[in-house]
Amino acid sequence: MLDLFPEWVRIFIMSMIPWFESRYTVVVAMLFMNWEWWQVYPIAVLGNMLPVPFILLFFKFVEKFLRRFKFWSKTLDRLFAYTRRRAGIKIKRYEHIGLLLFVAIPIPFTGAWTGSLIAYLFNLKFSRSLITIFIGVLIAALIMVVLTLYFNNIFGFKI
Repeated sequence: MLDLFPEWVRIFIMSMIPWFESRYTVVVAMLFMNWEWWQVYPIAVLGNMLPVPFILLFFKFVEKFLRRFKFWSKTLDRLFAYTRRRAGIKIKRYEHIGLLLFVAIPIPFTGAWTGSLIAYLFNLKFSRSLITIFIGVLIAALIMVVLTLYFNNIFGFKI
């Protein structure tokens, strides 16, 4: 299905996938699609950021709708509890710096989607959260670009 679209569209779409996001999209595009880092980086970052303002602005309506269903209500309770447990102390103490670090460190279950959820759960200001998440996405993708270039140079990964 995705083969119908040009590669840049596939890169853009891949970077919108929760928990995969731009940080892993840049690696896939560089290693498997033979894109240069400076080509893939802006496309992946923009794709990663596209859902963020919508999550920050409209998730309260999505939550209200989903809470009408028992399954989704329980799922949201578990997701929110996990997110609060994982990020609570850092966010309460450092707020936007904690949010920045949470988004910028490219490990599983962090990133723009989770950062947006954290900003929502802790009632952080929209504009500052958007800027903080954007900077975090830039840093996370850049870290992965540097690591990919480094390991590609050392080990010569060519697919």
